[in-house]
Amino acid sequence: MQKRDKKRYFVSVNHGLIQEVRNDSGEYEVLLTPGELTGLEDILKDLAKEDEYAFRRAFVPYKSADHDEAIDQFDDQTIRLYQYLHRYGSEETRQLIEKLNVLPKLSNTGYEDKGYDGGSPTNK
Repeated sequence: MQKRDKKRYFVSVNHGLIQEVRNDSGEYEVLLTPGELTGLEDILKDLAKEDEYAFRRAFVPYKSADHDEAIDQFDDQTIRLYQYLHRYGSEETRQLIEKLNVLPKLSNTGYEDKGYDGGSPTNK
């Protein structure tokens, strides 16, 4: 499809919304074909499911959050969303995501940092 076959949308990551009109809630502008729009909708649905699951798991007192598969799944979906927005985003959107440096941050667990050694009972 040509660029002219794409439609402009504004995506609010915080609210999980895709809109045709820009609002004030920090949206990212993307240009999408109908198929690409469906792909974005699927990512947002998956992220919402993982967010709900991670929220429910947060109240389990014996589960370390940094080793919880619910948190890992949420992070994976968040990374996937920002990668998609970067791929299909306007130049402004790509620059914003790059300026936030969100993609490397989300994929960096920090486990190599001091305090994450295998001997700690809180990191199992």
